[in-house]
Amino acid sequence: MTNRQIWLRSRPNGIPQAADFDLREVELPTLSDGEFLVRNAYLSADPAMRGWIADKSTYWPRMEVGDTMRAFAAGEVVETRNPAYDVGDQVMGVFGWQDYAAVKQSEVMRKVLESDLPLSLSLGILGLNGLTAYFGLLDVCRPKPGETVVVSTAAGGVGSAVGQIAKIRGCRTIGFAGGPEKVRQCIEDFGYDYAIDYKATKDIDRVLAEHCPEGIDAFFDNTSGAVHDAVLRRINLGARIAICGTASYASWDPWNEGPRPERHLLVKRAIMQGFLTTDFAARYEEAVAALAGWIREGRLKYREDVLNGIEAAPASIAMLYAGENRGKLIIRL
Repeated sequence: MTNRQIWLRSRPNGIPQAADFDLREVELPTLSDGEFLVRNAYLSADPAMRGWIADKSTYWPRMEVGDTMRAFAAGEVVETRNPAYDVGDQVMGVFGWQDYAAVKQSEVMRKVLESDLPLSLSLGILGLNGLTAYFGLLDVCRPKPGETVVVSTAAGGVGSAVGQIAKIRGCRTIGFAGGPEKVRQCIEDFGYDYAIDYKATKDIDRVLAEHCPEGIDAFFDNTSGAVHDAVLRRINLGARIAICGTASYASWDPWNEGPRPERHLLVKRAIMQGFLTTDFAARYEEAVAALAGWIREGRLKYREDVLNGIEAAPASIAMLYAGENRGKLIIRL
């Protein structure tokens, strides 16, 4: 048996394209003590993967040309030399874009126990997307009932969950999305009170003033850029801002510069905080239990965009940044 892997062929400066990757076949890995072999069923495509490849200042070691593409994946244990994992266990973690992975404990994000729900959800609403939304909103933005919460990339895997959790907590929600279809999704599928098509809106300040007449209390930012600048001009006293991503910029080399936020934060005594989901690793099960409960109750909806075959993986990151996906983007093996 062989193991197919997608590996980094060249280092992009900007959005990774399909040509920056290639497919290779290698022998199945031999397990060492403490490891177990996972047969991946689903691979994830996430915006953060761009930074893992190109950004020297990212939070994980930068990938090198020739490396198998780092990625979250979900699958089943098929061989084990670790007493904590049995054959048949379902797990999710950083297993890479490949059919099989020899996994160490440190690479596991969690053992998947929700047998009544699809395994693919562990890469989306019950995985990195849902956990990011849960902790970024509830621990960083700390919304109160009746407050106005604004979300950028509001129809995406993270943003759609943020908006719905904010509604569950009794907030008024305003989302930014790109294009009429994603605006429709925000309102009809994910329950936003209003959604703004940033691609078609020339005067973001005017639209925010119209739909946030009493200001903005919390902002969950996935993009940075012009939307971020406009929102800061409308924040209320004591506003909380969660910095989750900077997707509006294709590259940080050279460094992007723009309007300064300091005066807004000072005058409004606001808090702007960056965070990583891994900061909350000790509380993953708390979050998954809440998210899964809301799904079972019909209060939390999700959408998946599924590509078939490992050959589809190389183009998936570019799809994300072009806004071509219609839900959490995953690759089914």
